[in-house]
Amino acid sequence: MGNFVKWLGGGLGWVLGGPIGGLLGFLVGSFFDEVSSPSRQVQDSAPGSFGISLLVLTAAVMKADNRVLKTELEYVKQFYIKQFGKESTREAMMILRDLLKQDIPLKDVCRQIAANMDYSSRLHLLHFLFGIAGADNKFDTAEVKVIGIIAEYLGISNSDYTSVRNMFIPETDSAYRILEIEPSATDEEVKKAYRKMALKYHPDRVSHLGEDFRKAADDKFKKVNEAYEKIKKERNLI
Repeated sequence: MGNFVKWLGGGLGWVLGGPIGGLLGFLVGSFFDEVSSPSRQVQDSAPGSFGISLLVLTAAVMKADNRVLKTELEYVKQFYIKQFGKESTREAMMILRDLLKQDIPLKDVCRQIAANMDYSSRLHLLHFLFGIAGADNKFDTAEVKVIGIIAEYLGISNSDYTSVRNMFIPETDSAYRILEIEPSATDEEVKKAYRKMALKYHPDRVSHLGEDFRKAADDKFKKVNEAYEKIKKERNLI
């Protein structure tokens, strides 16, 4: 049994209600009968809720250009394999394929997530979505636009969105954008910004999601360190 089944079997929590629960009707009815068993109390499962939220938002991003190509599904599949392993990916793809056939009420879904998920986990969702969008080594304009809309609906600040985006799509002065400061910042402001961002993106902030989802947090933390090292080199900072 892969991790997606185990997470969901542990309790779907708040995702059973609202618009996400509506999208998952098939899933609860036929895929995870044990979850809805009267003898079993449904409880909140942070990894399960995060995993389902990620799949729903992944489907929304993939449908951004009103078409889903087999090649896109394959890129997403390979991304999931890299993150979660083959068995969990097989289960996740079955769920994702069903979600891709449905109309996703994006604003309502994001509001449900924002009302029930902590900010660090929502930032983590954003990081995953950029990784998925760029799984084919290019970023489709429509997909990036939808991710921006998702970030807004999730209550992600503009500075945090710009920071995460620059980890994947570098712009001018991207190292400064990742640290959420201007190139005119003083050396002391650079050091202060690094400490702040290192704390914000530290993997321990999402440790409650479990090791599989926590692994990607190491990438964010690494990007922050790389940005800081680049600025230090440019400024000859010690």
